Amino acid sequence: MWVKICGLTNEEDALAAVALGADAVGFMFAPSPRQVTVGTARDIARRLPYGVMTVGVFRDQAPGQVIDTMLSAGLHAAQLHGHETPNEAKVIRQKVQALIVAFPAGSQSIERFDDYHADALMIDAPNPGGGEVFDWTLADGIPSNRRLILAGGLTPMNVAEAIATVKPWGVDVSTGVEVEPGVKDPRRVLAFVRRAKAAFADLERPVGDETPGPFDWDEMD
Repeated sequence: MWVKICGLTNEEDALAAVALGADAVGFMFAPSPRQVTVGTARDIARRLPYGVMTVGVFRDQAPGQVIDTMLSAGLHAAQLHGHETPNEAKVIRQKVQALIVAFPAGSQSIERFDDYHADALMIDAPNPGGGEVFDWTLADGIPSNRRLILAGGLTPMNVAEAIATVKPWGVDVSTGVEVEPGVKDPRRVLAFVRRAKAAFADLERPVGDETPGPFDWDEMD
């Protein structure tokens, strides 16, 4: 059960997301209406309570730039959301506490996920950040012993159905809880978190299920 509120641009929204139950918050460093500076992300991250995962989101940026940004901002996990190669991901993973690699739904590259040495696999719509829902059956076949994070067009209205259908390890939302790009609506955030966590609680895990547990960056290399 892991819920991430992404595309945060200000301290008020970040603190509200955490207070309302989010497990992780994301900051966009790739070109986007929600893009923030390293300084902004660092200042917000410093105010968050211990145990909340802070994630930097990148797209087709050089490994050195990703690493420098992560270390300067003091964030926990890097999320690669472009066309990064397994070798580039491996270089980044050696310098950050956790790594999330995102793939478009149906991408054949998902078959090479293990080559990325990542801690979690995200499946998203072909146009990330566009608020588009994809065919959730495209997630079928992903092994259950992977941390699968579902993104793409999720809202308080459809997150429970999405979780029941895909049975992911976590969910990620940005557009679906906004009043405008980069500005979150606390009522939508609260509804999303509550409905997501209730849906996760309803999932019936079979005996012997090997779904991995939560991130613990203290235990990561």
